[in-house]
Amino acid sequence: MIVVSGRIVVKEGALKKLRPVMQAMLAASRAEPGCIEYHYGPDLSDPDAFLVLEKWESWETLEAHFEKPHLKAWRAALAGAGLVSRTMWAADERELKEV
Repeated sequence: MIVVSGRIVVKEGALKKLRPVMQAMLAASRAEPGCIEYHYGPDLSDPDAFLVLEKWESWETLEAHFEKPHLKAWRAALAGAGLVSRTMWAADERELKEV
């Protein structure tokens, strides 16, 4: 199993506008083969940030996720909303690498 965790910060006030895109991303990602869990949650220390938690069956299923149209649309929406920072990490029982 691969666990992905991260934190995304957007321009002040942009998170509310992103919610519909976030909901679509959650639904599409959860329907993907190999997706065990996929969540977004608030960062209580910053109203313009949110946390990401994902679980995937394998590196291959995670890498396939990176090629999906809904992920590309999500990244474009983030850029359009004024992405401030994105820090994501993935780990399995053997290694940790930035994704």
